[in-house]
Amino acid sequence: MTLLTASDILRKTEYEQSRPAFRRRIQVLKDKRRVLVGDHCSVHFECRETMRYQVQEMLRAEDSWNRPHAVADEFEAYNPLIPQKHELSATIMFEYETAEERSTYLPKFVGIDRHVWLHIGDTDPVLATFDRGQIDERGVSAVQYVKWILSPEQTEGLGRDGSVLRLRIDHPAYQAQAVVSEETRREIAGDPL
Repeated sequence: MTLLTASDILRKTEYEQSRPAFRRRIQVLKDKRRVLVGDHCSVHFECRETMRYQVQEMLRAEDSWNRPHAVADEFEAYNPLIPQKHELSATIMFEYETAEERSTYLPKFVGIDRHVWLHIGDTDPVLATFDRGQIDERGVSAVQYVKWILSPEQTEGLGRDGSVLRLRIDHPAYQAQAVVSEETRREIAGDPL
């Protein structure tokens, strides 16, 4: 997918005017791209439009449209999450309601980067590649950015109607799996892969 450039970003006034409709459209898109894996994990498959929305919202939250390099800084953070050829990119969220629960469970997830798999049809499972900035030997952030690098055969399988897509986590502290709905498979298969 093409990375975001300055021409993709609306200025503050323009964004504020279009934001309600833009947010509704992105929420529908995100709902189609979200998969629950067990009781405390959701996987959000990212694309160019979800990252464009993230950049716009960060500029808005920080009111940084006029700060030098603000847009470039957001591109540096979010352009790497736009999947490229033969890639899927996702945000994984470990969802616990209270700070106490997060401080209890998240430290147990050390090593999770060796336990998140994507299965596409009958092809070999693909281990997720984690952003090393959010994981270390002491603990794990509740939000993780991951990619799966696909073979041409896996990419083809992803695009095939009826192909079974499955997410699996087999960490000793968190074990769950989910079959991706056909609607979600079609949505992510529609990205330029």
